[in-house]
Amino acid sequence: MTSLAVGVVLCLTGWITLYTLLCNTSGSRGFEWNCRLVTLLHGILAVCITAYIGYVDGPWPFTHPGTKNTPLQITAMVISLGYFIFDMGWCAYFRTEGPVMLVHHTMSILGILLTLSLGESGIESCAVIFASEITNPLLQARWFLRQLGRYESLTGEAVDVLFVVLFVFMRIVVGGRMLYCELISPWPRFIIKCEGVAMYVLSWVFMVDIGRFAYRKSQSKYRRWRNQHRSAAVNGHGGKTD
Repeated sequence: MTSLAVGVVLCLTGWITLYTLLCNTSGSRGFEWNCRLVTLLHGILAVCITAYIGYVDGPWPFTHPGTKNTPLQITAMVISLGYFIFDMGWCAYFRTEGPVMLVHHTMSILGILLTLSLGESGIESCAVIFASEITNPLLQARWFLRQLGRYESLTGEAVDVLFVVLFVFMRIVVGGRMLYCELISPWPRFIIKCEGVAMYVLSWVFMVDIGRFAYRKSQSKYRRWRNQHRSAAVNGHGGKTD
């Protein structure tokens, strides 16, 4: 456990150092800009490592939940744990996130700590990290596009659509299948199963917010299309009577 604690501290220090360097080199962009760059880097790194674990290194999380943690799984979890602690502290200090996101970070930290302390179910934790972080680059891209004034474009539309589709598929569909395999398997401990249920419920909380966002955006696009259609009809009618 001492080596794990040292690893977490080193990773936390690394994320803080990276953020500090970004602030020193591009401070004009603002604190949130630089924090989101760190978030983007962690998302890409976490997805790459956990994808390799799930698809290459193994075992397959749907058939072997509750197995002993491998060195690579531990490394992935320690890296993400260091990041989540950094981001949790940053969000709490700057008060940029609501209670749902803070709960997500808290549950992620506790879930990884639990998996590391038990020495098992690392493959499930890595699968959850993969599913959670795979949409992260799109979420950051959306924010950066807004800051650059390019969100109201075809690129912004593509990012939003891809984010919603990927979130629903990974968090709800694949996540639901993963939770089912976790619950029916005799190997994972009961507390790990409870953590899985809690994370899946939280995914649905996010899903409700995303559904509201998608509805509002579709209604806005429909009203804009309808107004343009009416304007075109009026202009066309006026042209005939001149």
